[in-house]
Amino acid sequence: MYILMSAIVFSTLIGIVILFQLALAAGMPWGSYAMGGKFPGKYPPAMRFAAIFQVIILALLASIVLSKSGFMFPDWYPFANAAIWFVVISSVIATILNIITRSKWERRIWAPVSLLLLITIITIAIR
Repeated sequence: MYILMSAIVFSTLIGIVILFQLALAAGMPWGSYAMGGKFPGKYPPAMRFAAIFQVIILALLASIVLSKSGFMFPDWYPFANAAIWFVVISSVIATILNIITRSKWERRIWAPVSLLLLITIITIAIR
């Protein structure tokens, strides 16, 4: 039961992060809420491309987590069983970066989201 709940919470949160990155790529003026606030307002073209790249990476990481949880992609399970630890490490790094960022908005919004993602990923990883 806790694995299913973790997968649902994870899916919801990662979906929000992906939508946020897509909005940045589309030109929403939310640069202050990402990348340490280095690009306030609309992202420049190179950062918009980077946001799209992040969406692809996030979707791959999400696929690993959802496969490991048994929620999706059952054929990927052997790969996901090992790759989940890469996702855990990536999530630890993302959480630390969101906690220590100079952007107060990232600390307020994305640090808690990162921490919740990390907790759900660990819950799924140790199953």
